Amino acid sequence: MWNTNERKGKIDEAKGKVKQAVGTLTGNKNLKAEGERDETVGKVEGAVGRTSKKVADAVTKVAEAAKK
Repeated sequence: MWNTNERKGKIDEAKGKVKQAVGTLTGNKNLKAEGERDETVGKVEGAVGRTSKKVADAVTKVAEAAKK
């Protein structure tokens, strides 16, 4: 299950790839650059989401261990 950051990251990555393709096809360098930026932002968002999920899992494990 993806969290909000992972889902938004995947959407931004896809949006960026589409913009890059359209920018390349139309020769629009600005659109292509915007797509590259969106894709990068999406990758970062996804990484933040995965990291926060791992931290939450670790905290849960520590809390469970402390109860024992």
